[in-house]
Amino acid sequence: MISTKEKVKIIKDVQTHETDTGSPEVQVSLLTEEISQLTSHLKTHQKDNHSRRGLLKMVSKRKALLDYLNHTDTKRYNAIIKKLGLRK
Repeated sequence: MISTKEKVKIIKDVQTHETDTGSPEVQVSLLTEEISQLTSHLKTHQKDNHSRRGLLKMVSKRKALLDYLNHTDTKRYNAIIKKLGLRK
C-alpha cells in the first residue's frame, strides 16, 4: 500500500493541471509505485500467490492504460515512459 503522503507526491509530479488526479499519466505512475512495492514484497514471500495475482492484474491494467495513451497521444506516452523509466 502506498501511504497518502507518497500518493500526493506522486500525483503532484505527473499531474497535467492543478486538480488532475485521474489522468492516465497519474494512474500509470501510481500503479508503477504499487508494482515496485509489491515486487519487493514478493521477493521475500515467494509463495504469496494471492499477492502475485494482484500484481499481475496491476501490470495488465498499467499496460492497458499505456496502450490507450500511446494510441491517443504519443507525445504524452513518450513523456511518461521517460519520466518513469519503464521501457528501455
